[in-house]
Amino acid sequence: MLFVEVLNCYIMADSLWSMARFIRGVKSMPSVETSHQPSAISHSQQIKKQQFVNFFAPFRKFFVTLLFQTERTYDMTRVLFVHQEITPYLPETQMSLIGRHLPQATQESGKEVRIFMPRYGTINERRNQLHEVIRLSGMNLIINDTDHPLIIKVASIQKARMQIYFIDNDDFFTKKKYLIRDENGVFCEDNDFRCVFFSRGVIETVKKLNWSPDIIHCNGWLSALMPLYLKRATSVKDNPLFSDSKIIYSIYDDAFDEQFRAGFDKKMKVPGIGAKDLKPFKEADYLSLTKAAIDYADGLIIGSEHIHPEIEAYLKDFKKPILPYQGENYKRAYNDFFESFLQTKQ
Repeated sequence: MLFVEVLNCYIMADSLWSMARFIRGVKSMPSVETSHQPSAISHSQQIKKQQFVNFFAPFRKFFVTLLFQTERTYDMTRVLFVHQEITPYLPETQMSLIGRHLPQATQESGKEVRIFMPRYGTINERRNQLHEVIRLSGMNLIINDTDHPLIIKVASIQKARMQIYFIDNDDFFTKKKYLIRDENGVFCEDNDFRCVFFSRGVIETVKKLNWSPDIIHCNGWLSALMPLYLKRATSVKDNPLFSDSKIIYSIYDDAFDEQFRAGFDKKMKVPGIGAKDLKPFKEADYLSLTKAAIDYADGLIIGSEHIHPEIEAYLKDFKKPILPYQGENYKRAYNDFFESFLQTKQ
């Protein structure tokens, strides 16, 4: 990257030098009122300037071409992390700890990262210094024929030099002072809406950022619709930002026994998703969400030592790459797994 910066400096200096010589030549010309031979002097200056430009033109073309080739060669791999939980914004769990430390390890390995999570109502905005990003907020997501405002907030983990994007909506997240169960342990009836809103909100925000990820790593069932939307939704699959993205889904021991309310298939429907895609969601639950994520992902990571037995059995027929459970020493293995997809793209 230092070489790229040096080339940038050379080109800028070369341009400034050309401009300075030209201005100096213009300033040295006598004014029209005082000159007895304005045409001859002006013509002479123009000849010198053209000789200078002609001399450096091949060099400038060479270095500009080399600059862009070097930038493409040294372009950083981009990894999009979509997490259901991240500490310190939420209590420490296996999933939230991975959400905190894996992106940092990925960034320190030389990759560029973006990190998204829901803005749950339990997150203290003042203590965690969340603030709204006006240029990314303001969009309405239509779910079940109803507009729902998408609000994007951001905070930084200073020690890791990482920025976290929060998907927010007053009705789905801010006003609810709990995660997926209320204070009495009851499964939130609008978890179906939250699941749709979170996945679609992440995709729309990445589009606004105009940021093209090489790897999209989804963590937790709240992000389980991401692979389906990325592969089937018309507004996404035809978008060049995602044309080369590889989707990896991590499976955890985060199952729930409840079913989503009837009509989930209609709530999650967007152009491009057909009847065949929606069929498994007629009676949506943890198993149908996870199986869909498995079907549409390019690779899987087993994030917990124990996962739902039916999901474990379902994976036996899965022909795509799977990274088994890695225990506490997972960071290097996860990043090597990411790299394996980049090599297949090349």
